[in-house]
Amino acid sequence: MNNEQYDFFPDAGKSYSVGWKIIWVYFVELLVVSIVYMILSGPVSFVQWKIDSFEWFLVPLVMFGIAYGVFVAGPIGYGVKWVFLKAVRGERIEIRDVFAVFQRNYWNAVIANIVVGVIVGMGIVMLVVPGIIFACRLAFVPYLVVDEEMDVMDALRVSWDMTRGYGWQIFLMGFLAFFIVIAGLIALFVGVFISAMWISAAFATMYHSVALKNGIPEVKFGGQ
Repeated sequence: MNNEQYDFFPDAGKSYSVGWKIIWVYFVELLVVSIVYMILSGPVSFVQWKIDSFEWFLVPLVMFGIAYGVFVAGPIGYGVKWVFLKAVRGERIEIRDVFAVFQRNYWNAVIANIVVGVIVGMGIVMLVVPGIIFACRLAFVPYLVVDEEMDVMDALRVSWDMTRGYGWQIFLMGFLAFFIVIAGLIALFVGVFISAMWISAAFATMYHSVALKNGIPEVKFGGQ
């Protein structure tokens, strides 16, 4: 399948428009992928719930949840983003693609997820605004790590370069995502999955649109 019929332009509105069309073309596949991801992320959500009513005997469970989130759920999340990117490009999707990160670039996915989380978290502590900027400028890291199989530092630098000039559009996409999630919650079970699929497809569309328009910057070595 070829998705050249879509108007890939790096704009928040266009990305959501194209993303909406794509989720209906691949609805069954993306729904299954989303359900699988929800199930596999279950242990992390359970542990977060337990932390709210913390007791010392829960320490092993909390440690397991942290390790699971870092080494399993986080990389799988990167794999899910890659699946949505494949849908945006009109490629064949298989459920096993969710786990492709374990063969393609596993350790870089693990480390990148941690590094981005720390950078954004530190930015949030620094009066919130820097965290939002970091989150927008590093939004393409998962795609670069899995699809381009870049190492962590290269993915950070390239994402920063690719998002230059598009930060406000990515911020707007995140802002709109909040209301889409609320609408999904109002529509209950099915709505939650559709809203999550739509947002994921939209962000993958934005990455693909920027890559089509400007290309993916070459990795520079030694500061050259």
